[in-house]
Amino acid sequence: MTTPIPGHDRAIREILIVGGGSAGWMTAAALSHQMPRGVTITLVESEDIGTVGVGEATIPPIRLFNQTLGIDEREFMKRTQASYKLGIEFVNWGSLGNRYFHPFGPHGKPMDILAVHQHWLIARANGDTTPFDQHSMAWALANENRFTLPGGDPRNVMSTFDYAFHFDAGLYAKYLREVSEARGVRRVEGKIASVAQHSETGYVTGVRLEDGREINAELFIDCSGFRGLLIEGALHTGYHDWTHWLPCDRAIAVPCTKVEGGFTPYTRSTAHAAGWQWRIPLQHRTGNGHVFCSSHMEEQEALDILLVGLDGEPLAEPNRIRFQTGMRRQFWNKNVIAIGLSSGFLEPLESTSLHLIQAGISKLLALYPTLDFDNHVRDEFNHLSATEFERIRDFIILHYKLSTRDDSAFWRYCRDMDVPDTVAHKIAHFKSFGRHIPRDLDLFGAPSWHAVHLGQGNIPQAPDPMAHYGAAAADGSGAVYLTKLRAAMAAEAAKAPTHEDFVAQHVAAYPPKILA
Repeated sequence: MTTPIPGHDRAIREILIVGGGSAGWMTAAALSHQMPRGVTITLVESEDIGTVGVGEATIPPIRLFNQTLGIDEREFMKRTQASYKLGIEFVNWGSLGNRYFHPFGPHGKPMDILAVHQHWLIARANGDTTPFDQHSMAWALANENRFTLPGGDPRNVMSTFDYAFHFDAGLYAKYLREVSEARGVRRVEGKIASVAQHSETGYVTGVRLEDGREINAELFIDCSGFRGLLIEGALHTGYHDWTHWLPCDRAIAVPCTKVEGGFTPYTRSTAHAAGWQWRIPLQHRTGNGHVFCSSHMEEQEALDILLVGLDGEPLAEPNRIRFQTGMRRQFWNKNVIAIGLSSGFLEPLESTSLHLIQAGISKLLALYPTLDFDNHVRDEFNHLSATEFERIRDFIILHYKLSTRDDSAFWRYCRDMDVPDTVAHKIAHFKSFGRHIPRDLDLFGAPSWHAVHLGQGNIPQAPDPMAHYGAAAADGSGAVYLTKLRAAMAAEAAKAPTHEDFVAQHVAAYPPKILA
């Protein structure tokens, strides 16, 4: 005799995902993997509606998402023209000519109760001019255009770095579509003409396509991009505008041909007069884009700057994108949950666009509703989503606020602007003793904040007071440790193959006819 599941009669059995692209197909793949039985999952999209499709750089949690879906990492990389990513190099951010690296992973290992950056501060005060980057294993590899997988021995410096990917977002969506459809997801081609809502509750009951077909469901996932067809178009949820803190509101994207020696295992972000340019190397091409502020730069000037900065010949016409940084006032409203660009937008400076999709999906699975759509569940989802958005927002604001550039009105504005108290608090604490003050749901941990603070010149006035109680500061062994750390990293990096060779040997992309 089968034991009945309490509340089973209130279980959701029909899900409609509105929109494809990375957000739609990541959601479809995750839902079909977690609940393959008893639920009908439909995704409606139109090939005539393009996707933004510039989110080609990721952060390490994407590996967990793929693993959770049972996706083989090598197969995924071959299918998406992927390369490896050890972090982000920032050029001209702190000041003109300034360069630093935000690595995936810490700078070395703590020694004698102090983190490596504290030993570095003491050595710096004693006249050592070695850049902080040189204490990162990720940078030791990246700086030489080398790559290998991290080691498992915690005693070895090869265990002190992590990695993510660069990949073709369009190919990733196509790959996940195949995975999803194999698990029973039904795809419907068509444009949505109208949204039906319950006359009393306002809950969405279905959509009507331009050809008259109707698709009804109980739970709706809005992956329709910036327009937010359901979350905003139907439910008028509202939006928190963060343009006063993150003033860039335009982007132009152009892929270009690869060039010899340019296959770097890291993303590059180069600051310009009113924004910044990304460079993302894939196996078959290099992704490029210029994020800029339209009130400080005309579009044609932004395009000219982008084209001049390309490594190779353009492979497509410029893709012009308008956006408004911020987030929805509710990510989950009634029976609609917004995932991806429909939930909000943060410029891709730290490659968080795909992660926010992943995070939204994880929260949906953790707080999955019944047909009652309990308000407490919905409120918790919205609280967690908003908090995570705000924490990432703060980290991105940090890059702009710490710049000392005064060569343009844009950078003077960023330097002088008031920032959220959560950002000002972290800047002040780090300025005093080099301490990072964590907050709930911080996506980026202390090593990431240390990299940006020190990379952009927010040098603490003094090391952590605990340094006075450790032997390393008193007898100089901290400086010796740093020297040995750099030597060990350089030696390990020299053993690693080039990024080009590692990719060619292990994850070379399938021929174009297979990927087409």
